[in-house]
Amino acid sequence: MQPQRFPECNHPTVKALFRYSDQDLLTLFQRHPEQGKYFVALFCRYHPIVYTLIAHAARSPVQGDYLFALTWRHVFYEMRGLELRGAAAIEATSFQNWLINVTALCINQAELPPVESITYDLKSTSPPLWCYLEQALDRLPPVIRLILLMAKTFQWSPTRIAAYLQAEGDMLSPAQVQDYLQESYRMVTVNLPEDIREIYLGETAGVENGALALSDSR
Repeated sequence: MQPQRFPECNHPTVKALFRYSDQDLLTLFQRHPEQGKYFVALFCRYHPIVYTLIAHAARSPVQGDYLFALTWRHVFYEMRGLELRGAAAIEATSFQNWLINVTALCINQAELPPVESITYDLKSTSPPLWCYLEQALDRLPPVIRLILLMAKTFQWSPTRIAAYLQAEGDMLSPAQVQDYLQESYRMVTVNLPEDIREIYLGETAGVENGALALSDSR
């Protein structure tokens, strides 16, 4: 595994946070869940350590990249209730040690799928974006979420999706499925934190490609 470069680390919104301590970023992350920049800042600060640890343990680059993303997803959820204790002078080390322990846990316990079944692409979807896309996906109405997953995970056509839903009792036409699919892109975008859209998607980008990265998390 070669070290990866993440463009978000050079984004002005993220760079402005580099002066904050780990504890400050953690506290802001917990107090402002509607903002994603604090998690991104911690990711940019510590991704080289996590990547290096996983590189030594991964059997293949593809599995390594996937495990790297899974590890940061685990960190994302664990940070919500994380409490760091200790003197201010060692708080950065405390967070780093916690992160190293979490990474080791993920390396030892992760059950990775075969390389040929992994569709996650680290170069196209950074772990923080993946986390927030997954969170946004979970907020979709069940039918719209199912349509999006069938279209992006299984590459099903609107006609095939409609046939499946009709067999399950949801009488939707292929045209209605297509409408729901377009609506799902809009809803996922709306459900993303505003700063995450700014950092990763820009003003005119959508989430169609990013939605593909969610397939391995289900």
